[in-house]
Amino acid sequence: MNQPHHILLPVNRLFIAASLSVAFLLNLLPWGRTLPMPDFVALVLIFWSMHQPRNVGMGIAFIMGLFMDVHDAALLGENALAYTLLSYVATTIHRRVLWFTPRMQALHILPLLLMMQAIRVVIHLWANGTFPGWTYFMISFISILLWPGITWVLLAPQRRSVDTDMTRPI
Repeated sequence: MNQPHHILLPVNRLFIAASLSVAFLLNLLPWGRTLPMPDFVALVLIFWSMHQPRNVGMGIAFIMGLFMDVHDAALLGENALAYTLLSYVATTIHRRVLWFTPRMQALHILPLLLMMQAIRVVIHLWANGTFPGWTYFMISFISILLWPGITWVLLAPQRRSVDTDMTRPI
């Protein structure tokens, strides 16, 4: 199905802040340890690093990582390092990835999420000597299933209407 290409309106910075806050709150929810839940902050950081690299970059990713470090009671800087590298790589590949459909973008995002998790595993191995197991990497595969929906939701406020109206200036 060929969808019409929309000219996007400028993004509201309050919407970016609100989406990052909602993603952080979703990570705060007590999902339990039985199911591997996706890292919503990582997904939203990837999205905004690719769509708005001037507004959301490595600085925001570092701050969000520190917030997640405090929440997870992890080594201070573990998530901050992972999110910063995630934002850097997402920013460097954003021009290429945005040409694809959201489903194809998910295939490009999978290595980013696996890289972020590998960084966390290396830090855990170095600091604690513990390996979380291979099922830990299932979070990345679950996360890419959510990518088309997250893309649709986060781009929704920026879409213009398809119908034309001669009384509107845009």
